[in-house]
Amino acid sequence: MELLQFSRSRESVVFTLLFPVIMISIFGSIFNGVIAPGVRFTQYFVTGMIATGLMTVGFQNLAIQIPIERDKGVLKRLRGTPMPPWAYFAGKVVFVIVVGVVETVLLLAIATAFFGLDMPGSATDWWTFAWVSVLGITACTLCGIAFTSLVRTARGAPAVVTPVALVLQFISGVFFVFTQLPTWMQQVAALFPLKWMCQGMRSVFLPDSFAANEPGGSWELGKVALVLGLWCVIGLVLCVRTFRWSNRD
Repeated sequence: MELLQFSRSRESVVFTLLFPVIMISIFGSIFNGVIAPGVRFTQYFVTGMIATGLMTVGFQNLAIQIPIERDKGVLKRLRGTPMPPWAYFAGKVVFVIVVGVVETVLLLAIATAFFGLDMPGSATDWWTFAWVSVLGITACTLCGIAFTSLVRTARGAPAVVTPVALVLQFISGVFFVFTQLPTWMQQVAALFPLKWMCQGMRSVFLPDSFAANEPGGSWELGKVALVLGLWCVIGLVLCVRTFRWSNRD
């Protein structure tokens, strides 16, 4: 049902699936310089957009959609049916997984065909891509559900959620090379999942020589897994403690 509703909403399809593609096309056409030996800005930007696509599907989409359903009374009616609560969340999770996979495949195809992105050449790189994607989208999904407790009305959902998502993208090294950002901005970004998702994606698609340009001088994949795993736990706890089936009013 979640996938059917999504496919019938052209606005959601365009924003969720095509927005990252549009951004890659624009930035890839404008900025095509070299930021390090053998690494073009386009390649760097694509890795960040893959992570952003997962965040958009998991965090931004759910943090906006769930308050709309709550404001319309959909959640309250579902809560009054024999359907177990976990079934509602299972539907959201399956929706996020399917749309996330479709979007990632679409981004990889376009980036490889038009912007010279090199696909991972080893099983280790593919494994890293898999666990970074799974941990990242899990953390974003749980945080998106938990964030709905801060949204009071459906009308205010985009105004509350969208700025948060945009700020995280700007400070996490999506639109700019991360180490060129102010130090305080890097420290703030390191508190949230997107920065580590981008770093994990860079380790997969960029040459190992670029690791010297990271803040820690290496890919720090152990820390990437630790931070993303910690956010999964934090998001789950917040979901359990704060999720509401009806408005406070």
